[in-house]
Amino acid sequence: MKEIAHIRLLSLWIFLIPFIAINTCLFISINYHLFENTFFVVDQIGRSGFSIPYLDGSLSISRASRTFPQYLIFKPGMVLTAILLCIYWYKNNSLINYFKDTHNKNNAFMVFGVLSAIFLIIHSLLLGVETDVKLFKFLRRVVLLSFIIFEIVAQSLLVLNFYRLKEKINNFFNSNILKIKIILVSVLITVAIVSVPLLIKSGNVHFKHGLEWNYFIGVILFYLLTRLFWKKT
Repeated sequence: MKEIAHIRLLSLWIFLIPFIAINTCLFISINYHLFENTFFVVDQIGRSGFSIPYLDGSLSISRASRTFPQYLIFKPGMVLTAILLCIYWYKNNSLINYFKDTHNKNNAFMVFGVLSAIFLIIHSLLLGVETDVKLFKFLRRVVLLSFIIFEIVAQSLLVLNFYRLKEKINNFFNSNILKIKIILVSVLITVAIVSVPLLIKSGNVHFKHGLEWNYFIGVILFYLLTRLFWKKT
């Protein structure tokens, strides 16, 4: 089926582009000296000592990617990822309608998925915009939080649809990967709920940064699993 082939290809790029983008920004931040005396001199804010933020939480994604030259990688990467996400959710919507024998139905997961992609674009464009306006800073946090919430809801609803259709699509997918996707989404939801009390308090900076990096990887890991979920057709 063409839809499955398209989804397998899309899901791979949706994982690779943001993964490469944020880790390239991290590499530039901790190896800023490599860019001295070039056009791509790293902004002071974007510089860092040696760090493995996935473990020590000493650097945030925002700090590693919001200044020059990192934003030249991060912003286009996130916008491209968001565009691919919109296509991804549309393709899955068509596929679910096909298996359910429904037509032109906009399933809830597609709505949440497309909205999450829109919030990702807005967040990427606003990242690095410096202002003292508290309302603007608050709205920027709301946009980021909306992306995360809508993305997790979309992933959860899509997995639920596949679970309900598992007998009907048995010949097309890997059942073990479906179980892993269910576990992944459950972990993401649980971590989000458990972390709220710590996130709203001041302090715990290293924990927040470490959670940020690992949670982002968890979210995009869903798409790598999608690549493995569908069998080649």
